[in-house]
Amino acid sequence: MSGRSARVILVTALLSSAVTYALLRWTAPAPETEAGAAPPPTAVSASDAATGEPGPAFSADEEVNIRVYNRVSPGVVNITSTVVEFDFFFSPYAREGTGSGCVLDKEGHVLTNYHVIQGARNLQVSLPDQTKYRATLVGEDRQNDLAVIRMVDAPPERLFAIPLGDSSRLKVGQKVLAIGNPFRLQNTLTVGIISSLGRTIQTDGGNLVENVIQTDAAINPGNSGGPLLNTAGEMIGINTSIVTPSGGNIGIGFAVPSNTVQRVVTDLIREGRVLRPWLGIDGYAITDDLAAALGLAVDRGILVARVYRGSSAEGGDIRGATQIAVLYNERILTGGDIIAEVDGRAVGSMDDVRLVLENKRPGETARIVIYRGRSRIEKTVTLRERPRSLRF
Repeated sequence: MSGRSARVILVTALLSSAVTYALLRWTAPAPETEAGAAPPPTAVSASDAATGEPGPAFSADEEVNIRVYNRVSPGVVNITSTVVEFDFFFSPYAREGTGSGCVLDKEGHVLTNYHVIQGARNLQVSLPDQTKYRATLVGEDRQNDLAVIRMVDAPPERLFAIPLGDSSRLKVGQKVLAIGNPFRLQNTLTVGIISSLGRTIQTDGGNLVENVIQTDAAINPGNSGGPLLNTAGEMIGINTSIVTPSGGNIGIGFAVPSNTVQRVVTDLIREGRVLRPWLGIDGYAITDDLAAALGLAVDRGILVARVYRGSSAEGGDIRGATQIAVLYNERILTGGDIIAEVDGRAVGSMDDVRLVLENKRPGETARIVIYRGRSRIEKTVTLRERPRSLRF
């Protein structure tokens, strides 16, 4: 055999072997790792799958964050309020403030905190797409630090409503996400957990708010009025305040629960105010000293000093003071009934009464335990709405 023939045979053999090996590799099953299972495919992000380009893989937790932000962020707006103030020489000047808000519906209603819009002469809402619309006040609830405003002439197709969740089903340790506009940085996402439930906080106006959610998700100035969300993208609270020694976030933030929001928002949109019952009394919180000095039947409760005409208390035959006593050089109105319980809850101050009645509606009844002298009396009182002339 010539050298040339030998080289041809060798090349042919090599090509045949390569083809055979390639065919075997192509038809062979994928190697199994354990229990007959094929190895999982390499994870890619949703955007990578769409473009076909390689990219980083996201963990399950990261995917939740991305999904919730993409879903809810279009419904979180920036609110700019203009307030007129006076300088040292009593010259007026305009001061701008900023906060966050949540789109409620296609009609342009936006939920925010009352302190975000308090005293505002002008309101402007900026959507995430940078379009801006003038807004007007629909109604406010100072007691829960909530307010509803409405964008003027905002196209419905630009508005994305944030769904409300059920705050009664929340658990401590549950993951939550907050979206807002801290320091004018639009639509910033922070993540944390529910640190506690059932907190009672005091608003800047001095009102107490019950059943507040505590979270360690970062909430900074400008986040007020933005949503606190669960992993389903539902609003389970409105971020309202923080505890801080320096003005920045230290991991103690508070949100008004969504079930309170639902009740308040419904009234504000329909009526322009919250339909809230009113007992209609003034009184003293009973202390040990006061009880001992006056010889009262109980050492905790509210000593009724005055009953307003046309009030729930007057309708329920709760009686005010009949005489005046002097205690520690102070005049005390005495002789009235002592309110000890409202709907089975012991009360020791007017704030306690307001918190119990917060979950009631005008027209409903409340069971009130009073002491008249030494006699314990239980009354069923029909609740009436506070007259408009007495509203703050």
